[in-house]
Amino acid sequence: MTTPALRLDPAWIATMAGLPALLHALPQARLVGGCVRDRIAGRALADIDLATPEPPEEVMRRLANAGLRAIPTGIAHGTITALSGNAGFEITTLRRDVETDGRHAVVAFTDDWREDAARRDFTINAMSMTQHGEVYDYFGGLADLAARLVRFVGNPALRIAEDHLRILRFFRFFARYGEGGADAQAVAAITDGVGGLARLSPERVWSEFKRILITSNPDAALALASRTGVLYAILPEAVLRVVDPLPADPLLRLAALLSRPGDVAQALRLSGEEADTLQALFGPVPEDDAADADLRRALADTPSAILAGRAWLAQRSPGLRARIAAIEPPAFPLQGRDLIAAGWRPGPAMGSALAELRRLWLASGCHASRETLLAQLAPPGSA
Repeated sequence: MTTPALRLDPAWIATMAGLPALLHALPQARLVGGCVRDRIAGRALADIDLATPEPPEEVMRRLANAGLRAIPTGIAHGTITALSGNAGFEITTLRRDVETDGRHAVVAFTDDWREDAARRDFTINAMSMTQHGEVYDYFGGLADLAARLVRFVGNPALRIAEDHLRILRFFRFFARYGEGGADAQAVAAITDGVGGLARLSPERVWSEFKRILITSNPDAALALASRTGVLYAILPEAVLRVVDPLPADPLLRLAALLSRPGDVAQALRLSGEEADTLQALFGPVPEDDAADADLRRALADTPSAILAGRAWLAQRSPGLRARIAAIEPPAFPLQGRDLIAAGWRPGPAMGSALAELRRLWLASGCHASRETLLAQLAPPGSA
């Protein structure tokens, strides 16, 4: 395609901090990938990436002449990060794949825009746009975006063989942009290629799976992942169950796919904080008719977000979740220094006394004041 498939009003480019200066230094550069897709779809833009036919050394030279800082973040693969207007932009020289192994690619630079677009994953991500608003679409991305169809560029099996992570990326984009049935060729290639997921690092798998879980409604994508075997390749213990729509919290939605945490944290290499949160979500859940005092006692030991998450997972009533949110989490009013001020010495006896006072505080529904508790404190050495 030598003529643009669409022309957009380019005025918005001038409103993006740092972008006009960058395009002035690299007039042949085009916006590529997600920012083009989302601009056409009328969605908010995240990162803005650019591609250009100039080799990386020339890109560095032009940016320097324009007074812009350039960082060779991935120069071996043609990628430079330019800092302009307090924003960072990735600029990549047009490429073609020379060799792939399912995880990494050996690339060669090119000046052919179609050849560069051909190595991208999905048609809706393979469009490019000039600074004048001219959109180039070599593989039918505009039609697929309008039809809400996620389709691989070219042969799906080859795209997957080049990078097995594209299987998970398919489900992420299907969750965000898909509607109705999925592309049959894509589904067949994914089903055949599920085994390739084992070659990916757990960190890459979790990073991509997390992005599926935080889409506004991942249910259809997860159901399709179940039918193709992808879900069970990631989470062998996964269960799909009908639950009320959950908040867009990846760990809460991950917990909804599990009957117990098991060794998922280790299998997906969750961070320590993520692992602790996942484990905590499987704790005890108050009943819908729990008294306020019981909720306060629960909140004394459990953060409200965790307690509300447990209520979501157990399908408790929205009223219980509202009550949890409305109660200010109580804080035990005594600390060790209060007992030291009362004449106690640090040690096991003081620890036992503090624990007994906390038990009394919980029994009061977390209402007993500091003064009330101190009044019940036995004299030092009487325990």
